[in-house]
This record gives sequence, structure tokens and C-alpha cells, in this order.
Amino acid sequence: MTVMAYVMVQTEVGRAAQVAGEVRGIPGVVAADDVTGPYDVIIRAEAESVDQLGKTVVSRVQLIEGVTRTLTCPVMRL
Repeated sequence: MTVMAYVMVQTEVGRAAQVAGEVRGIPGVVAADDVTGPYDVIIRAEAESVDQLGKTVVSRVQLIEGVTRTLTCPVMRL
């Protein structure tokens, strides 16, 4: 079963479009859009496990220049 999550990203001022563009190239990222509000980019990601999803966020997304904070929200099927 695939694990899906939304990852909210805060960036340095003026870096949202650049961050969203880089994130789109990461395997497992389904969509990445720059938005307005408390977060600058919202990512929809898929992985085979929660561990793999976490590794993608920590080792790929958080290392992009301009990313200051992430919040990962796994999708629940209730």
C-alpha cells in the first residue's frame, strides 16, 4: 500500500518558485505548488513506507537551498 502525504514548506523570502521547481524533480513527488499563506510550497508525495517518505523529506526536500521548515501531514484513510 502506498503512503501519501502533503508536505508544507516554508522558504526564504522570494524562493518559493525556485524551491517548488526543484522539488518537482524528486522521485515520489506527485505535485509541488507555490502558494500564499503561512506556507510557501505544498508538496504531494507518495512512498512505499512511512520510513521512505521521511527519508525523502529529510534527505532531499530539507536540503534544498532556501527551505527553512517543513511539516509533513500523512494522508489517513478513515
